[in-house]
Amino acid sequence: MVDFKYKPDGEVLKTFMKDNTFFRGIRGPVGSGKSVGCCIEVFRRALGQNKGDDGIRKSRWTIIRNTNPQLRTTTIKTWLDWFPENDWGKFTWSVPYTHHIKKGDLDLEVIFLALDRPEDVKKLLSLELTGIWINEAREIPKSIIDACTMRVGRYPSMRDGGPTWTGVIADTNAPEEDHWWPIMSGEVPIPDHIPREQAKMLVKPDNWRFFTQPSGMVEVKNEQGEIEKYQPNKKAENAKNMMDSYYPNLIQGKTKSWIDVYVMNRLGHIQDGKPVYPMFAPEVHIAKEEVPIAAGLPVYVGVDFGLTPAATIGQKVRGRWLIQSEIVAIDMGIVRFAEVLRNELASRFAACSEVHIFGDPAGDFRAQTDESTPFQILRGAGLRAFPTHSNSVDLRLEAVSSQLTKMVEGKPAFIVDRRCSQLIKGFEGGYSYKRMEVSGERYADKPDKNMFSHVHDSLQYLLLGAGEGRALMNNQKPANVVVAKRDFDVFAKSKKPQRRQGLWARM
Repeated sequence: MVDFKYKPDGEVLKTFMKDNTFFRGIRGPVGSGKSVGCCIEVFRRALGQNKGDDGIRKSRWTIIRNTNPQLRTTTIKTWLDWFPENDWGKFTWSVPYTHHIKKGDLDLEVIFLALDRPEDVKKLLSLELTGIWINEAREIPKSIIDACTMRVGRYPSMRDGGPTWTGVIADTNAPEEDHWWPIMSGEVPIPDHIPREQAKMLVKPDNWRFFTQPSGMVEVKNEQGEIEKYQPNKKAENAKNMMDSYYPNLIQGKTKSWIDVYVMNRLGHIQDGKPVYPMFAPEVHIAKEEVPIAAGLPVYVGVDFGLTPAATIGQKVRGRWLIQSEIVAIDMGIVRFAEVLRNELASRFAACSEVHIFGDPAGDFRAQTDESTPFQILRGAGLRAFPTHSNSVDLRLEAVSSQLTKMVEGKPAFIVDRRCSQLIKGFEGGYSYKRMEVSGERYADKPDKNMFSHVHDSLQYLLLGAGEGRALMNNQKPANVVVAKRDFDVFAKSKKPQRRQGLWARM
């Protein structure tokens, strides 16, 4: 007999553990007990395994984390807190990390794998398992999840009676909105830019179920809807095992985006690094209502190429930039992307007088595998596109920054439609300068290339192509250039140096 007591503190956690669905995922704030619950679930399912002919309950599980340091310092530590070696047997610290528990009629083998090691990924694809626990699933790609579903249900073998229960369990903090978890759980729709075949893989199967725990705290807002403070949530789970001051202390010094994800259990992106546009103010630059299309006026489009192409579409109305649409694609060629862009312009912007499309000057060069350039492909699709006059990162960034700090007729010179979600997430910190791994507050010189950089590059090309780069250069004063005399005599009486006005080349 194995004497072990555990009682989940929370209805969602309790329901999650009682459920028998093949794939179960639980999402919650930090400190909600989800990781411990998954540890106990592995053990509980092992105890529930039917005995074989030899009277032993055999099962084999794998526990996955995305990196080896996180696996050792977080996942394995949590496991050994509940199943210490002194009570449950020696833990093997050589790769692959293994804890083989043999106690009474229980024979449970637990293998710990980190996905940053190619040999571990290869091993995962060859294992025959009873079940898998994926710890912090927001960091694991959908392709690995699919691979996991293939490796379970294979131990014990059917000739030994087969597994009594088999499946995959997963826990996570709140991921971003375009992550596979919220899409498959039905919290957000499948993005339009995802190819049809890939979209089919994001439809929730009947034998999958997702659970969402309550937030750790609740917001207290004033009459204007602004957050004044946070207070403990009476419905928070695992509260009996946490100090009353845990969440109040946790949120001190944290950004709202951090609190939203880790405490409020909301989908979102954590600002990591130095924002490129600290002057962006959501309450000022995000439109309260849908930004209308100004019929009869030109529409401007900025395009960033590559396998993750993006486009930003907007108009300049009475001196103000109105950004009305974005197109963000993943793993899409320029031919397919040109079709998507053309359909967007033909449907929403059909009443505009003309279309001006600008893109990365590098898009005018042929790829080694294709005789056509991206610009030629766009023109072949009926979209007249031209490279911007410059690809200077500083000039591109300043073209955007200058609009964010300007007012026109008492109104902000830059407004973005709230449906441009990727653009807004980038403005709110997703598009940032990466912190350098050195002592002190040091950051990279150029914005980090990530999921938000492509759509922001397209916005920069839009404004640069529409003339904001020239406007910046024309507003600068010409520099005075000092010309030294070649026959200068150091012993002669000093004279004022000759000066001539420098000329700025027209952009």
